[in-house]
Amino acid sequence: MFKIHLKDTVLDLTTPLVMGILNATPDSFFKGSRMEAIDLGVQKAIEMVNFGASIIDIGGQSTRPGAELISESIEIERVVPMIKAIHVALPQIPISIDTYHAVVAKAAINAGALLVNDISCGNFDSKMIPMVVANKVGYIGMHQTGGPGSMHEVEARTNIMGTLKEYFMHKKSQFLEMGLTEWIMDPGFGFSKTVEENFTIVKSLAELKSLNLPILLGVSRKSSIYKTLGVDADAALNGTTVLNTIGLQGGANILRVHDVKEAKEAILLIAKMNA
Repeated sequence: MFKIHLKDTVLDLTTPLVMGILNATPDSFFKGSRMEAIDLGVQKAIEMVNFGASIIDIGGQSTRPGAELISESIEIERVVPMIKAIHVALPQIPISIDTYHAVVAKAAINAGALLVNDISCGNFDSKMIPMVVANKVGYIGMHQTGGPGSMHEVEARTNIMGTLKEYFMHKKSQFLEMGLTEWIMDPGFGFSKTVEENFTIVKSLAELKSLNLPILLGVSRKSSIYKTLGVDADAALNGTTVLNTIGLQGGANILRVHDVKEAKEAILLIAKMNA
């Protein structure tokens, strides 16, 4: 099974892990993840770890539809103090920086982050992959199309799973040439895709296992869930758990979630069923 090296430590993905979401932003789509105050962020991170999170993912730029694009300097100001404080409080827990800017990622690494979670898969910043390789940290690359301001625009396609396999095969080859041999792919549920494509990804996740890369699944409280159910993000926990469970059955290695306890329970129950 997969093991990802994070500097001098190893992220063991033999059993699926939970990544807890912590947003150092005022405008992320789910208000329960917004933690602008450092002390509240640390408190939330400790709570998530106690519930079973193995990774804390910290972001300073909201990627919800219509979110304001901020400067790299503001993003750094938002995330670095939070990362430093959480790293001190939880030194044994890998911290992931959710950014597509290499300079932000580097500042986060200097503050204690060991993973870069890049929704652009290196497409927005040509310095990102060389920086990741040079610093020997982990990397998560997501599929989406468009630029920072258009990543939610849907691109016409006929076969989403075929598109994903072709995309990640190309990235795997490209990254290998750049010296990145270990990384995690994220099919990008909710980014540049129709509702039907999003559900197809979860239903057919096992098709991506042929790429021999770990899979991160990030469906937590997203609009394809709550709009289908006729509710809002606050009422989308049950729907999130259903899709996470299906994703685990399809081979997801990491669940990126707002609600750690429920995701961890899904992992434990699936493990019990497969024992």
